[in-house]
Amino acid sequence: MGGLSVTPNLATWGIAALTTLGVILRPLGWPEAIWAVLGAASLVALGLLPAGTAWAGVLKGTDVYLFLIGMMLLAEVARKEGLFDWLAGIAVRQAKGSATRLFTLVYLVGTLVTVVLSNDACAVVLTPAVACAARAARVRDPLPYLFVCAFVANAASFVLPISNPANLVVYAAHMPPLGEWLARFGLPSGLAILATYGVLRLTQAPILRAQMIVSDIPTAELSRTGLVAGLGILATGGVLIGASALGLDLGLPTCLAGLATALLVLALRREGALAVVRDVSWSVLPLVAGLFVLVEALERSGVLGLIAAALRWAAQAAPAGTAWGVGPLVALLCNAVNNLPAGLIAGAAVQTAEVSDRVAGAILIGVDLGPNLSVTGSLATILWLTAIRREGQKVGAWRFLKLGALVTPPALLLALAGLLLGP
Repeated sequence: MGGLSVTPNLATWGIAALTTLGVILRPLGWPEAIWAVLGAASLVALGLLPAGTAWAGVLKGTDVYLFLIGMMLLAEVARKEGLFDWLAGIAVRQAKGSATRLFTLVYLVGTLVTVVLSNDACAVVLTPAVACAARAARVRDPLPYLFVCAFVANAASFVLPISNPANLVVYAAHMPPLGEWLARFGLPSGLAILATYGVLRLTQAPILRAQMIVSDIPTAELSRTGLVAGLGILATGGVLIGASALGLDLGLPTCLAGLATALLVLALRREGALAVVRDVSWSVLPLVAGLFVLVEALERSGVLGLIAAALRWAAQAAPAGTAWGVGPLVALLCNAVNNLPAGLIAGAAVQTAEVSDRVAGAILIGVDLGPNLSVTGSLATILWLTAIRREGQKVGAWRFLKLGALVTPPALLLALAGLLLGP
């Protein structure tokens, strides 16, 4: 009987592993979403997960879907109305012919966008702007600048609770007040941001030194609709901060802000609605839905209970050692199943095990920083891959992993040190 009960669990874990590989490697060139949906559908078709339970898992992602819809609408409208071209011109002129100075400017802007709008917004909104800047500067290799968008999106994603939707998942109803959050994560996040910048700067230095960039480019005028799109993005940032302060879900406010901005721009243009709807990367939504179904299956298989029990035992037996060890372990888990599902699993385990604030903080740092290791680590990185493909750029899983293996460990260890050795 024991063997019979284990077999479905092994099948579930096997499908989850194969689905993750499909998302990473994209066999046959199929998009990530197809592999996530195939994995979820296989669980239902093989009777490993009831259809009703799978649908319940899909519905758990409603807030994330709304958040992404709002951000993707904002990004697409801003791109079409020339906002990114205008911002690119400013950045290139401020760089004054220095490829390294442009790199630093992109990193600073990426940090700000991540902190105020979230890591997913950094991937969706900033990446097209950086691609525009690279074209305007006529750089031969834009990847150093595009890599910034991917890595800073995770490095700066725990400055504020809203900087990463996974933060809300990990703490759920036990979110610390803003002042307490800043006191706890201010130093760790600062160390992570600086360490990530330092390693990226060192690894990309040979490419940057070899590049000449053009700074004398024509000044583009920002159209009225482009200005509206920009104001819509700024307003969305204010809405997110306000919603976070009130303890509200972020998905619906973000969706409404993005939809309102898009409708206002389209009303002023009196055309272009079909083009906006057509060009939004809607495939991200079934990808996320498939990941939520996988989490539901893993939870049903008993993995969550095992993790919670192990976490409770370790936290009681060796509190300090657990705090140091759990961050890297969660970081690796994020790269195995993506940080959104990992955040759901870790968050539920944190609440069930009732661990200390430091252990919970170490778990959150692992969820936020760990995804910089691989392309499947976070939803933000997957969104970034989609964005750079639209710009004609490609980064393979192995190339990203080689860079991530250099960037992630120092940032993760310094952030954990700032949390666990700080006041």
